[in-house]
Amino acid sequence: MLNDKQCKCAICPEGKSRVRLTDSGGLYLEVAGAGSRRWFWKYYFDGKEKRLSLGSYPEVSLKDARAARDDARKQQQAGTDPVVERQIARLTESRNRDESFESTAREFHSVKKVGWSDHYAKRWLERLEKDIFPWLGRLPMPQITPPVLLQCLRRVEARGVRELQHSLLEACGQVLRYGVSLGRCDRNAAADLRGALRPVMTRHVSAILEPDQIADLMRAIEAYHGHPITRTALYLSALVFQRPGNMRQMEWSEVDLDAGLWTIPSSKMKRTRQQKMNGRPHLVPLAPQAVAALRDLHALTGHGNFVFPALTSSKRPMSENTVRLALRRLGFDNETMTPHGFRAMARTAMVERLDIAADVIEAQLAHGKSGPLGAAYDRAEFVAQRRRMMVAWADYLDELKVSDVRTPPIESLLAYRTAEVQGISLATGRRPPARDPGSLREH
Repeated sequence: MLNDKQCKCAICPEGKSRVRLTDSGGLYLEVAGAGSRRWFWKYYFDGKEKRLSLGSYPEVSLKDARAARDDARKQQQAGTDPVVERQIARLTESRNRDESFESTAREFHSVKKVGWSDHYAKRWLERLEKDIFPWLGRLPMPQITPPVLLQCLRRVEARGVRELQHSLLEACGQVLRYGVSLGRCDRNAAADLRGALRPVMTRHVSAILEPDQIADLMRAIEAYHGHPITRTALYLSALVFQRPGNMRQMEWSEVDLDAGLWTIPSSKMKRTRQQKMNGRPHLVPLAPQAVAALRDLHALTGHGNFVFPALTSSKRPMSENTVRLALRRLGFDNETMTPHGFRAMARTAMVERLDIAADVIEAQLAHGKSGPLGAAYDRAEFVAQRRRMMVAWADYLDELKVSDVRTPPIESLLAYRTAEVQGISLATGRRPPARDPGSLREH
């Protein structure tokens, strides 16, 4: 057996590359010609001779080398290969060191963003970079416990924001679930924080709903003395009630004035990236009033791409705040009416005042089908019904402008119902050609 003095004075004989000084139980000190001295333990596993490095002398003393040998022997006797066990330990240590919360979040983001819209993917990462990574980013995944995560979210909550902390909690939960699936942590700490944050007091989008208020709004739009492009944007927002982003990004190439149809490409719709790639375009029938307004506007903006270009450059659409500021100038504050409120106004008034089927209105609003299989099996677009509906809605708004009625103008309602029964297109005034009674219905 070796002693400390032998280990300290051990040298490799001249002419040899290395020499082994044996201790006991398979432990030996290997001395190289360059002067290095390293501990090894020789053992057998599954009938094969193997050796395990135990460190360098004198950093690892003779006593420590013997203790390490004994620990490795216990693993061998328990049926575990010490070399394999060490490899697993090193991989685990490296993974825990390199795979912090931030690195896991960025990896999750790179995996999921291919199915997200560009806007959502950018916003998702920016929120974490601002409010989560500076405090939790460097922590290993197992150290993200409920109290640690809650403390970080409380800091955001203290700023007085309405719902950001809840969005961050959801994003952190996605990252932690991803970490659990990869074995980087054992639990999703975000799941234990349900109910720990202050609830969000949501309020509906401000919108005008009563007939007399709608009449005031339409008269105000008609009397608007600002830029004619802005006035038309206000008027068409009421007539077609599409999303504000789609309205301001409308292009002339998407509008067929002769057919009275606006075709919004799927890529512009509020959908996931996969839905944008595979979905059908959204068809928006245009009432004669909308067509007339667009024909008038074509003289001003028809030379460019955008129907509603920015006032400073025809290469960009109008600002997202243009319609909102125009409403302010007309005397409708943000608590009364918003650009998005035109959708709620039309949705409510057509159900309550014109007695139009909700499914037809929802199709015009481009809302998703309800239920997990709704979009898969119910693909009806109700184009013919929506053409009649849009004419009835435009007529309703026109009649409200010239009267103070608080009930639906009976002419619009009767015209819509008569057209429904007779199958007459209110956009053209013609009855569609006769169809084979045995053929399937269009919708």
